[in-house]
Amino acid sequence: MFEFVKYFYTVVGVLFVIYLLGYSTFLIASVIAGSLDLYKESKKRRYHNEIDHDYYVPVSIVVPAYNEEVTVVDTVKSLLMMDYKLYEIVVVDDGSKDGTTQVLLDAFHLKKVMRPINRQIGCKKEQNVYEAVVNGINITLVQKINGGKADALNMGINASRYPYFICMDADSVLQKDSLKYIVRPVLEDDTIIAVGGLVRISNCAVLSEGELVDYHMPWNPIVGMQILEYDRSFMASRILMDKFNGNLIISGAFGLFKKDMAASVGGYDASTMGEDMELVVKLHAFCRINKIPYGIRYIPDAICWSQCPSSIGDLKKQRRRWFLGLFQCLNKHRRMFMAPEFGVVGYISYLYYLLYELLSPFIELFGLVTILLAYMVNLINVPFMIMFFLIYALYGAVLTITAFFARIYTQNIKLSALDVVKAVYLCIAESVFFRFIQAFTRMTAFFGYKKRKNVWGQIKRQKIHLNQTGGEKGKTGDEK
Repeated sequence: MFEFVKYFYTVVGVLFVIYLLGYSTFLIASVIAGSLDLYKESKKRRYHNEIDHDYYVPVSIVVPAYNEEVTVVDTVKSLLMMDYKLYEIVVVDDGSKDGTTQVLLDAFHLKKVMRPINRQIGCKKEQNVYEAVVNGINITLVQKINGGKADALNMGINASRYPYFICMDADSVLQKDSLKYIVRPVLEDDTIIAVGGLVRISNCAVLSEGELVDYHMPWNPIVGMQILEYDRSFMASRILMDKFNGNLIISGAFGLFKKDMAASVGGYDASTMGEDMELVVKLHAFCRINKIPYGIRYIPDAICWSQCPSSIGDLKKQRRRWFLGLFQCLNKHRRMFMAPEFGVVGYISYLYYLLYELLSPFIELFGLVTILLAYMVNLINVPFMIMFFLIYALYGAVLTITAFFARIYTQNIKLSALDVVKAVYLCIAESVFFRFIQAFTRMTAFFGYKKRKNVWGQIKRQKIHLNQTGGEKGKTGDEK
């Protein structure tokens, strides 16, 4: 019996180490590939070796809003500053209970119109439609019955006039050149059906007229750790997966889609909390099953600045719904797993998100419990195990800080000595403490799942200041 227990612990220990090494190997390959790509693009810009053109893809920017009176006006103002000639803005007020519609009417002098909505995709009924032209850009506001973010996005797609649409959040702002960069793959290849941009944290950024003018690391460690996590995540897996058309996620905060393809798959799924990922996975499946040539790209130079939670409570709410959205999406499209007809998407992308995103907290918990039990029966080399975990944590911290400084360098952002110290300190904290918070949130996400599976919770918003740092606390934005 003792020999069997010893053998069991040995096998589990080896598999656990292989699991961690596999994740680390993927991360280092991703960060290296991402850093090299960013450096090449930065070098092109320095030598002006880029495509410069006078052709513009007509784009509709869809902004779903629910109780966003604090931020929505500044978001629309930032969109009016785009260095792009052919686009419109469509804001969808999804049955807000605050003054979201009123602040938009006051700020942009929108007038009520009797305009029919062509419903290519099912969604809740519109109540009022308002329009105005500001600086030559058409702004449409659709006030509708509450149906959730996915339903609001579907209404925005229906109300849009142009063949491509961009989805973005009402608490986000785009850099002045973001539209120019995100449409570039479409100009280069007419089989492109979706393009994802880079999302960065706006809590510590200063933007003036659509351009980044100042950047600093925050004192709030919750915000700081998310900055590092975002930079690693967007640089790593997304750039690497982009090389084989394998990205399964385009962030709901900033993504471009071909409208007729989105309509062909039924638009956004209102029954899931991860509607952004679900649409991308659905597009992969639709094109591969029907043997349609397609491309889904990721462009790190197309940058969106978005607010992040500034407290542990709000962070847990956000990550809970992200995790449940991932579960719902992978479960709904489980036929993709290792299926030959889906190619690398099923063999690599789906497998990565299954093992290292969905199942990771449970695998790690099982491994840690097994190690603890092995220690209790004296079947583990404690000094070796402590050294292994310390090396693993340091390894993760080095990759994180590499990704962060690669992004800082390629964007020509200047940091003070204090900011550098903060970044190094926070990368270690992110590798240990932030990982623990995420693992705990994921493991407890299913508590009350049936009752709250489509409830997003409430996240506090901050007033967006386009010309100054920080921001005072705003009113609560209820997200559904």
